[in-house]
Amino acid sequence: MSSKPTLWCGLFVAVLIVMAPALADARAGGGTSAGSRGTRTYSATPSTPTAPQVRPVERSMTQPQPQTPRPATAPAPVAQPSFFGGHPFVSGLLGGLIGAGIGGLLFGHGFFGPGFGFGFASLLGLLLQIAIVVLIVRLAIGFFRSRSAGQSNFAYATADDRQPQHASVHESAGQAAGRSTVRDEIGLTTADYDDFERLLVAIQKAWSEGDLAAFRRYLTPEMLSYFSEKLSANASSGLENRVEDVQFEAGDLAEAWNDGDLQYATVAMRWSARDYTVRTDTGVLMEGRTGDRIDATEVWTFVRAPGGRWLLSAIQQA
Repeated sequence: MSSKPTLWCGLFVAVLIVMAPALADARAGGGTSAGSRGTRTYSATPSTPTAPQVRPVERSMTQPQPQTPRPATAPAPVAQPSFFGGHPFVSGLLGGLIGAGIGGLLFGHGFFGPGFGFGFASLLGLLLQIAIVVLIVRLAIGFFRSRSAGQSNFAYATADDRQPQHASVHESAGQAAGRSTVRDEIGLTTADYDDFERLLVAIQKAWSEGDLAAFRRYLTPEMLSYFSEKLSANASSGLENRVEDVQFEAGDLAEAWNDGDLQYATVAMRWSARDYTVRTDTGVLMEGRTGDRIDATEVWTFVRAPGGRWLLSAIQQA
């Protein structure tokens, strides 16, 4: 008889071990990297101070774009060095001088005429002039090349020029966007970043309440199907995950861009909440503590038609 309690305890522990990964990532979108980022779904998401490393999208209804092979091209001919250094300006100038000098020599006194000495001296003078011109032109070319090599070609900040982490998405991302025209092609405003924070809280609230009607206002149809799938799995297991008192901590913009008739914005967000799971029928606590807060860092992508409402279209784990 004493072995039965031990057996039941062992089975209970085994069940908890099997369910532990699912329970630990029970929050809305927790543990998954899924959704659509438009034509950038399978492109690497730029890192940010909030999320230096981002897992790629692992589940999406967006099909990968076929890669069109580039036609092979013949190698460009290699310019051969010439007597005048291969520079077109030098070659043209000196070619004209030599042509004029030799023409004057031939149609002047000639090599074997009575003015042979004068003609030969003229040729030497011509060659000396050519040498001086070559030296001056080469010095000028070297000067301008050194000037151009020392100049920077950066007309704007690149996507790697990140700002320090701030207390809100729009503070950090707004400063970065002000210095970079690469990351923010849309021109996000403070109102947009406020919408992202509100959606974070609203989506977690709808998740805790199992409110599919609210989800339809906040999610794309693809993300709605993923969330509904997880809620159904929880209901089948007799579990209810509650994410309460959500507080946005910090975040920054990864990128924002126009994609056909839609606009996308990918934002890294760090937030905290009370996250715990209970039995639906008895309310027995299965995972977490009702008074303890958890920290989460995720990368959320939002989509909208220009001028429309933002909808969550993808979540990636950092």
